[in-house]
Amino acid sequence: MTSDSGRERVLDVATRLFAALGYDGTSTRLIAEAAGLNIATVAYHFGGKRDLYLAVMERAHQTERAALESVLAGITPDASGLRALLDRYLDFCVERPEIPSLWMHRWLSDAADVAHLENLYVKPLMEMVAGAVREAVGPGVDVEYAVWTAVWCTHGFCRGGVIDADGRRRGRDDPKEIARFRAYLHRMTGAALGLPDPG
Repeated sequence: MTSDSGRERVLDVATRLFAALGYDGTSTRLIAEAAGLNIATVAYHFGGKRDLYLAVMERAHQTERAALESVLAGITPDASGLRALLDRYLDFCVERPEIPSLWMHRWLSDAADVAHLENLYVKPLMEMVAGAVREAVGPGVDVEYAVWTAVWCTHGFCRGGVIDADGRRRGRDDPKEIARFRAYLHRMTGAALGLPDPG
């Protein structure tokens, strides 16, 4: 195994475990065992657990930033463009559920001693998205809360889904439920931003 493939394996496994169990619930030993490596190999590539977590969060941020920049480069500053932005963000979270999960753990005070990630990663992305949204809406709209609400709902749906009439959890693995959530997200965000109803 090359050094790069070992590093990537550790990153992939750590991402999966941090997303499932949180930083506080994941040990370096658990990561090493799940990767089929020893702790010394993990330490060789990343040092300690904190440095590995920082690498996981940086990679997650770069992935999310690239997806947002791609969609923002092609949207129009109108209701249709904002719906396209919502759709792409939902699709991204469905395709990469580990990224919403990583952030949701942080919302619940996981890795509280690593406090700078929100300023480093979240704030610039929120400013970028809010700036694009502002171009499409009128004055008097609380753009930040509208964007945050869309993020909170999308992360919650992708992580936990909804409970159906039979008590079963439905969510990102169910195309019908995704379509239903997408339609709701359009209506909810459109109402918050004062956008015309798409009909």
